[in-house]
Amino acid sequence: MDGEEFSVENPSQLLQSASDYVNYPGVPNDVAAKEFLDLFPLPVIINALQTKSEVPGLEATLVACLERIFKTKYGASFIPLYMPFVQVGLTADSQLARCLACKTVSCLLENIDEKTISAAQLIIDNGVYPLLLDCLINGNEQVATASMEAIEKLAGSQKGMEIIFPANNSDDMHLGNLSARCSSLGRVRTRAGSGKSEAILGTNWAFGIGDQRKLSI
Repeated sequence: MDGEEFSVENPSQLLQSASDYVNYPGVPNDVAAKEFLDLFPLPVIINALQTKSEVPGLEATLVACLERIFKTKYGASFIPLYMPFVQVGLTADSQLARCLACKTVSCLLENIDEKTISAAQLIIDNGVYPLLLDCLINGNEQVATASMEAIEKLAGSQKGMEIIFPANNSDDMHLGNLSARCSSLGRVRTRAGSGKSEAILGTNWAFGIGDQRKLSI
């Protein structure tokens, strides 16, 4: 994604077009997302985000632009192809980039066609869940909130519940074990995430979905 073929020599045109797209009235839609990506393909946007972040206003504008694109079904259809970008974003120094990556996971879970591909399996295969937990524990308030929302959406599927509520209580990713190793703020966040996910799990039980795993924190 960082090859010369995707580089932007003068990012001012991209910045202006992205700003226009972000500020376009109405809810994000497939037509507008496709028109924008026809002009500026995702590799170009991602390359600029990774290499031109020093340009004033560019990072914030491109983050908002990508968030708007990924909220559409057309934009979200590209996410499975860009899981390495999600991985990098979840570990970025930039809190804006980390927040975008968390929201991208939410968009994946909301918009993916489970008949063709499993979003939860993508999250497993790409090691995304541990990175979401790190964002929940160590990110700023916006990143932690975006991570918690992604984890809540993950809890809405059977396979997602198996990730969040592992059968083995000694699993390193068990929120109870994580909570014990966290700072006081991290414990508050993991407990909040556990409570919200358990509420979703309880709802699923009521409808006969899933097994009866519980967390003890």
